[in-house]
Amino acid sequence: MIAFIDDHRDAHGVEPICRVLPIAPSSYHDHVVRRADPSRLSARAKRDAALRPEIARVFAENFAVYGVRKVWRQLKREDFDVARCTVERLMGRLGLHGVVRG
Repeated sequence: MIAFIDDHRDAHGVEPICRVLPIAPSSYHDHVVRRADPSRLSARAKRDAALRPEIARVFAENFAVYGVRKVWRQLKREDFDVARCTVERLMGRLGLHGVVRG
């Protein structure tokens, strides 16, 4: 929805579009501010941004065959304090999947 508002805000304005769509204008403006200033992101978003390249690196270094469990264990061996579910969520967003035997 944010992309739609960005595309059509010049023609119609933000508030009229938000009246039609199920989004508050303040939510849209808050998203725009966060996009412009990364220091205003949440702690989770900042942590995710730092972990994404590390997860992609571990996955690539291991011939793109490691699944969530093995990537998570490798990160733990490298002293990254990260939850398995976080690795699973970020690998899904990055489109990384381990190889299945059989």
